[in-house]
Amino acid sequence: MTTPPFEIRLHGRGGQGVVTAAELLSVAAFLDGHEAQAFPSFGSERMGAPVMSFCRIAEQPIRSHEPVTTPRAVVIVDATLLHHIDVLGGLLDDGYALINSIHSPADLGLGELTERLGPDRVQCVPATDYARTATGRPLPNVCLLGAFAALTDKVTRASLETAVRERFRADVAEANIAALATAYDHVREACHA
Repeated sequence: MTTPPFEIRLHGRGGQGVVTAAELLSVAAFLDGHEAQAFPSFGSERMGAPVMSFCRIAEQPIRSHEPVTTPRAVVIVDATLLHHIDVLGGLLDDGYALINSIHSPADLGLGELTERLGPDRVQCVPATDYARTATGRPLPNVCLLGAFAALTDKVTRASLETAVRERFRADVAEANIAALATAYDHVREACHA
């Protein structure tokens, strides 16, 4: 019996690195020995417009190239999208929700989601703040990948760091890896407190 792919849907706005995040996640999964794919979905291709990207991680070749409609994990890079579009649509009952926010899930109106998935599966991370501190720029995408690794254990932190080093020049990579590490530790502490 084949295990279905672990499907991830990422939501953000143009310019926040949502497409790059999915690509880095797929590279990290590949480095960990999995099959992986990543692809974007654009609406109006402009800065600030809602953007989605998708990633699948599997143990066997991935045949589907359709958008992810029933994700096992949702990564919300911009929390302002929460109540404007259905970013949580189709999220499986054994899924995960990761939100870039300084607020708690309850403060964001996600109490029902937390009850459905469990408190350890719905995590808010101040990724923009972590990214700004580490890189000097408010780009939370790589930072959220660290949080994703800690939350789901679908990729290793080491493989993410390698993917980041392969993608960016040395100084940018190391700054992003520092942000990634901070978010990783944040979620590990929150889930194992």
